[in-house]
Amino acid sequence: MRVDHVSYAAEHDGLKATAERLAKLIGVEPVNGGVHPRFGTRNVIFPLAHDRYVEVVEVLDHPASDKAPFGQAVRARSEAGGGWLGWVVRVDDITPFEERLGRESAEGFRHRPDGTELKWRQLGVKGLIADPQLPFFVEWKTPECHPSVGADTDVTIKSLQIAGDPDRVRDWLNWPVDEPTSIEFTFVAPHGTPGLLAVTFETPDGDVTV
Repeated sequence: MRVDHVSYAAEHDGLKATAERLAKLIGVEPVNGGVHPRFGTRNVIFPLAHDRYVEVVEVLDHPASDKAPFGQAVRARSEAGGGWLGWVVRVDDITPFEERLGRESAEGFRHRPDGTELKWRQLGVKGLIADPQLPFFVEWKTPECHPSVGADTDVTIKSLQIAGDPDRVRDWLNWPVDEPTSIEFTFVAPHGTPGLLAVTFETPDGDVTV
């Protein structure tokens, strides 16, 4: 179990403009990701070092975006001005998490512009909607096509700042208190809605916080 990626909802001027601003901040070239047909969304990817990535995501004018929890979450965040939507934890086998949370994971897929199909299963977006400090889970069915593959950068995620309760997050993850993590976590008391407040990137020119 490890942090896989962070998601950023498109701002008022859309996916491309939002991705361009983020690219200037962190010094990584964006890559067109593709459409998520089952969720009614599309994304742009920033492949990072250490098998991680950033996703900038936008809701489509499509019926799936009204039905799928992920589409609902993206739409709500973008309508609120955009920004960090949440963080995602990668697991090797999502089945134990399905059993613990008492719900079935959703199948996801998208085709990259070169035709390559990425497949995964994800779980916990409803938890994110109800309590935005919580991550959701992903199991990659095509790990050889992980969005970080081919990353030509030393930039990576260094730390996450979360408005929320670390005990609540550990309980959700079933993560032991003494279990080490490769990413630093800072929790602050939420003044309003909890959630992912900021991501700090380690870059060759120093740390950058978005």
